[in-house]
Amino acid sequence: ALMFYQWGLFSLSWWWIIVALIICTGIINAYNFMDGINGITGGYSLVVLVALAYINVQIIPFIEPALIYTVLCSVLVFCFFNFRKKAKCFAGDVGSVSIAFIILFLIGKLIITTGDFSWIVLLSVYGVDSVLTIIHRLMLHENIGLPHRKHMYQLMANELKMPHVVVSLIYMAVQALVISGYFCFEEYGYWYLLGVVVSLGIVYVLFMKRYFHLHK
Repeated sequence: ALMFYQWGLFSLSWWWIIVALIICTGIINAYNFMDGINGITGGYSLVVLVALAYINVQIIPFIEPALIYTVLCSVLVFCFFNFRKKAKCFAGDVGSVSIAFIILFLIGKLIITTGDFSWIVLLSVYGVDSVLTIIHRLMLHENIGLPHRKHMYQLMANELKMPHVVVSLIYMAVQALVISGYFCFEEYGYWYLLGVVVSLGIVYVLFMKRYFHLHK
C-alpha cells in the first residue's frame, strides 16, 4: 500500500491497483525464489542498481539519487560477505524480499515517470527463469508452492557442479549484457524486450532439454 501510494496509483482506476498487486507480488516472490546460491541475489541486484543509477543520471531523473547510492553501498557490503565460495552471511527470506521490494519500487517509479513498461527488461533474466520454471513445474504436475531445485541456476550449481560464484557471475553478465543492449536500442524498447524474452526462453528450454535428466 505504501509503495502504491508513493507511485500515485490510488489516483488511477481501481483495476490498476489489482493488476499492480498481482504483478508486484509475483516479482517479489520470484526474486525470493531465485535466492538459492551464494552471490546471486547480491550480484544480480548490484547490476540492476548500477543500471538504475546510470539511468537516473544520464537518461532521465526519476528518484532522489541518494536512495540508489545508499542501497548500492549496502548491497556492496553484503556482497563482500556473501559473494564467495564459503559465504559468511546470507540474505534469507527477509533480505531477498527486502531488496526485491526496493528494486521493484525503483523500477516502478521509472516506468511511471517515463510511461514505458519496457524498462522491466532490467529484470528479464530473473523473470524468464522464474516464469518458465513455474510453467515447467506445472507441466510436471507439481505443487508450485512447495520448495524445489528446478531453476536453471540450481541445475547449474547442483547437477553440473558449477561453483556458486561462477553461476552468479553468469547471471550477472547476461543481465548486464541485456541492459547494455537496451541502452543501444531504447527507441525499439518493446521489440527489444520481446526479443530478449524469446532468446532467453530458447536458451532455457535448450538447457533443460539437455540437462534436466540429471536432476534427482
